[in-house]
Parts: sequence; C-alpha cells; structure tokens
Amino acid sequence: MGNPEMNSTPVTRYLDEKGIPYRFFRHSGVVHSIEQAARERGQRPEQIIRSILFRISKGGYVMVLVAGERQVSWHALRHHLGTSRISMASEAQVKQVTGYPIGAVSPFGLLQPLRILVDRGVLDEAEISVGSGERYTTVIMQHEDFMHALGEMEIGDFALPDEAA
Repeated sequence: MGNPEMNSTPVTRYLDEKGIPYRFFRHSGVVHSIEQAARERGQRPEQIIRSILFRISKGGYVMVLVAGERQVSWHALRHHLGTSRISMASEAQVKQVTGYPIGAVSPFGLLQPLRILVDRGVLDEAEISVGSGERYTTVIMQHEDFMHALGEMEIGDFALPDEAA
C-alpha cells in the first residue's frame, strides 16, 4: 500500500479502528465520470456506491447510498421518511455535516451520526467501492465487510428502476 500516512483518510482510520478489511485505491488524476472511476478501479459502475446527503424539512439530514449511476427516487424517499419536503444538501452543507467534500463522501467516519438508507441495489455486488473522504481516492471492500462496517442502517427501494433513470 505504499506510505501508510499517504493513504490515511478519516474513512481508512475508521475502518482500521473497527478492524474492517479494505483496499485503498488512489486514482492517477482527476476523475470525470463513474465509468472512468470504475474502469481505473477494475470495476463496473454498479460496484461504485455513491453517498448522497439530503436535508429533511423537519431539520436534520439523511444519507442515501445508491449503486452506480442510479438516481434516488424522491417519491420513495419522501414516503419512507414520512415527509413531503426534502432537498439535496448543498456543497457547504455536505462538508459541514459529513466533513467530506462532494465526490469523496462516505458513510464511514462522519462528523456526526446520520440516518443511513441503503438502496437494495447496493446489495447486488460482491465487491464495492465507496468514498474515502478524500477526492480521487476510494476504499474497495467486500460487500459483507461494507455492511458490517455500516452497522445500523435501513434497507429499501430508494432508487428509480434502471429504465427510469
């Protein structure tokens, strides 16, 4: 893995503390798309888990994990949360709530506990990758290790069907 300090992010420190196995991966340059990221990681786009932060009208935030380029179903999310008013968190809110810049957000090592909603599509892959807390880097994990590291979460159908995306 090279210099461990260079590969140390809030996410890797969290996973190390919990004894969760992962592989750290650093892209050689700027990443412009999920397809490019997947190709460079030796994965398919569906194996990349995106962590998306939403603001709830009642106050507070919720993180939704979706696979690849799937889009979150606003209807399903509103229904699950029992609220009609939700919005995507702004870039500043994402940084303030998670501690991570957009493009590096992870459900691990957060600044504060968040309610985590996992789209069922995330469960389809044996190996996944997720943000490491630092742009253009990722942690690659086995599905079981990912779910174990997540701990408390809610699984549901939070993404639009692929045809609708």
